[in-house]
Amino acid sequence: MILHTNITGEGEPLVLIHSGGMTGLTEYQEQADYFSVQNYKVIRPDLRGHGKSVGEIDHYFSRCIEDINDTLEFLNVEVCHIAGVSIGGVVALLFAKKYPHKVKSLSFSGIFPVKPDNWTELTREEAEGYEQLFNDEEAVGYLNEIHGESDWKTLLRSFNDDDFYPFDELGDVSSLKIPTLCIVGDKEELEISAVTTYKMLNPTFNISVIPFAGHLVHREQPDLYSKTLEILLMKHRG
Repeated sequence: MILHTNITGEGEPLVLIHSGGMTGLTEYQEQADYFSVQNYKVIRPDLRGHGKSVGEIDHYFSRCIEDINDTLEFLNVEVCHIAGVSIGGVVALLFAKKYPHKVKSLSFSGIFPVKPDNWTELTREEAEGYEQLFNDEEAVGYLNEIHGESDWKTLLRSFNDDDFYPFDELGDVSSLKIPTLCIVGDKEELEISAVTTYKMLNPTFNISVIPFAGHLVHREQPDLYSKTLEILLMKHRG
């Protein structure tokens, strides 16, 4: 499936993949502004079930990987840099694993290679947070506006299904040879532990801890995130 996509700038393709519940237009705006004037073609797709990309949500990540591939082929992009956060980070890493010849560099934040001991508690708290969100008229109005015809409530609920998160695939990175940067906010102890585990699983991975930031590090510290990501991109341009 070809995803609805926002594109700014011209130059080397840089794919930025949003977090769950957001869209290509509502996320990574600061990074799109930053990189589009530095000879990058910034590509921000709406993942299926988000924004204007309506599609079935079963087998979610395997479908998303093929969606990204279909979209890049439609755009005549043969190779790109790719970065993602949270759900978008999962998609970025899984895409890089399946299509390594299409990825110059990979960056992700907010994902886990192994299941945290308190994962059941975390998912229960997240599910409760979603239900509170669904009762917030202002938030619901905004999400209805940005997601259009997509059934975003069903999508968000599916994120808490027992078999949704692909830990086995995310932890299988020892043979990945793509230049990779794991970015994490210093407020997230579990995520710091996660990137440390990634470094042990694949010593070639690079790690950056951004101060004064949490799960959505690119949003909470956009300048630091952009300049950190730029180091990776500059090392692997051309």
